[in-house]
Amino acid sequence: MRISDDQLKAFITDGGLVGADVLGRAEMEAKKTGQSLHEAILRLKLIDEGDLRKLEAYIFGIPFIDLSKETIDPEILRLIPEPIAKKSNVIAFRKSGRDLQVAMLDPDDIQTIEFIKKTTNLRVLPRLTNAESIKAGLRQYQKSLEAEFGEIIKKESGDIRILAGAGGVEGGEAAIEGVEDLKKLAEDLPIIKIVDTLIRHAALQSASDIHIEPAEKEVIVRYRIDGLLHDAMTLPKQIAPGVVARIKVISNLKLDEHRLPQDGRFRVDAPDYRISMRVSVLPVADGEKVVMRLLPENAQGFTLEKLGFFGYQLDMIHKYIRRTTGIMLATGPTGSGKTTTLYTVIDILNKPTVNISTVEDPIEYRIPRVNQTQVRPELGLTFANGLRSLLRQDPDIVMVGEIRDGETADLAINAALTGHLVLSTLHTNSAAGALPRLVDMGIEPFLIASTVNVITAQRLVRTLCAEREEYRLTEAELKNLSQQADLDRVLATLKHEKIVPQDATWNDIAFARPKKTAECPDGYKGRIGIHEVMEVTPTIRELVMKRSSSDAVERQARSEGMITMLEDGFMKAAQKITSIEEVLRVISE
Repeated sequence: MRISDDQLKAFITDGGLVGADVLGRAEMEAKKTGQSLHEAILRLKLIDEGDLRKLEAYIFGIPFIDLSKETIDPEILRLIPEPIAKKSNVIAFRKSGRDLQVAMLDPDDIQTIEFIKKTTNLRVLPRLTNAESIKAGLRQYQKSLEAEFGEIIKKESGDIRILAGAGGVEGGEAAIEGVEDLKKLAEDLPIIKIVDTLIRHAALQSASDIHIEPAEKEVIVRYRIDGLLHDAMTLPKQIAPGVVARIKVISNLKLDEHRLPQDGRFRVDAPDYRISMRVSVLPVADGEKVVMRLLPENAQGFTLEKLGFFGYQLDMIHKYIRRTTGIMLATGPTGSGKTTTLYTVIDILNKPTVNISTVEDPIEYRIPRVNQTQVRPELGLTFANGLRSLLRQDPDIVMVGEIRDGETADLAINAALTGHLVLSTLHTNSAAGALPRLVDMGIEPFLIASTVNVITAQRLVRTLCAEREEYRLTEAELKNLSQQADLDRVLATLKHEKIVPQDATWNDIAFARPKKTAECPDGYKGRIGIHEVMEVTPTIRELVMKRSSSDAVERQARSEGMITMLEDGFMKAAQKITSIEEVLRVISE
């Protein structure tokens, strides 16, 4: 049931969906990249995926279904387990007698169809759909789970009220002062269920952090999703000691320590995910606040392209990470994705022929075949000491989690001078700012100039959902934006990358704003990086030697072709990946 390129071309031409010249572009792209005509059309965004899928459904003679307009019975939805639905892009949405209708991206996926037949004992009727429709179906798993989790919290909290109040004091504070009482409460089934539920719920929401915040009369649970905090649920105040005790037990923290901050870790293994949890417990006025950072262990498999790098940026990074010596720096504020960028570079370089070693605080992801060392300052194992010891381990590539002081910077420079490729991060706002920052740490400019090869700076912006409001910039808006970025260069880059036609002007390019829907309440889902990548060229080395300011370095880098973060953000806005408002919000923070 595969459709050939010739068939697809004939139906598109007959239907008048695009002109012959546009279709010719797609054919050239398909030939150049080795893709099918279908893939090339979608990559160039010549036809909406929904329209293309409807055409293919017509050719195949099978119905097309849009799941965003369907409310699926949870029992029917769960006939296909969520991990299978995600992996195989298949959603069960309707059942009639012994017939089960399933929406699929690939109706030729016989293996998945046979699996569903075997597990459900039903006749499977494939229906064609598109990627956004599948996403809408997957969101319905979350909705049914939210209702289920709410019931669990409500039921188990009721049981804990009896346990916690056993000492005769409302909330049970007096009854659970001792370590043994806390241990019993932490091991009680209702508490275990609530903590497990919170973690699973957060994982399914793709949250990066869980905040458990005690207030005077309740406990507020918030999730950080796509960089912003959202209220998730409210728990009864009396269960707070049990929840905190449970988290302390699984994190190997002291149960009876309520006055000092504590940090710990634990790991969650579930059928559909594995997550490392970083835990921070902090005393506050109404109890102990817990923040848990979720670090998916299957996060490997990122590519630089998926992180948002493209074109010149990609070329520069690949050019310098293939060298055996020198330094690559990733800069930006906390939470901007610097570590993920370096892990992705390590994943590219991770071959049996090289020895890669890291010094980190903390180790965020475990990487096979990479020797990762956790900094322990309380035991004297600092970044500097760790790096000094690590260099005796015959490494080829070294990653230092962060250059925080002159001693670590000096060791990193020496490592690069003695035949190692060094990857590290710095807290600066721009790529150009990294060079004066190293000078401020006491490093001689000639050493910086001879070792630092390339510097990236980045922020994370939220990505727009499929449903969005399109518009075109007014002359006033264009004038305002042109004062903040070189729009001529942005447009030239968009043309060079074949993202817009060669004769396009800003008046031809549609931008998008978030559109709030039931499936996408904020209008955004997920995040992507906006970047600037600065090559340390001979002219920039001269500026470093003269101890020039970061502004002077940036001006020179831009004159040599560097795209700034703001300009990269505008390019992603021009592709409707994000909005101009989101780019400006993140850049101004």
